[in-house]
Amino acid sequence: MRNKTYSDEHASAGVKTELPAIETWPNQYGADYEIEIVNPEFTSVCPKTGLPDHGTLTLRYTPDKRCLELKSLKMYWLEYRNLGIFQENIVNKFLADVVRHAAPVRATVVGDFTPRGGIATVITASYERKAPKRGRR
Repeated sequence: MRNKTYSDEHASAGVKTELPAIETWPNQYGADYEIEIVNPEFTSVCPKTGLPDHGTLTLRYTPDKRCLELKSLKMYWLEYRNLGIFQENIVNKFLADVVRHAAPVRATVVGDFTPRGGIATVITASYERKAPKRGRR
């Protein structure tokens, strides 16, 4: 009988994988609006079973100086197609990459994954830039 437990290797699979850079372009309007980008055809692979995972990824962010360029974002998402990675890690990795590339004021990623075995999963991760600390005089 095969060992059915998940290992630390499964848990961290795909987390440190280098994906294509998400390009940005200069924001012309300040941080007074929100952008929502939805990918209803997101796919990845379970790192243990190798079975495909499907879902909808939604990003809502308030840009600061940079906006995400959509074609590069699409190419970034396509790299997950054959990547073994847990759904929780997808959402958190994607959020970290958005923050690293675009430095938004705030961002939220929601992964709404298609049910498998009758169980649906929705994962939400958020980021908000901390206000700068005021120095003492």
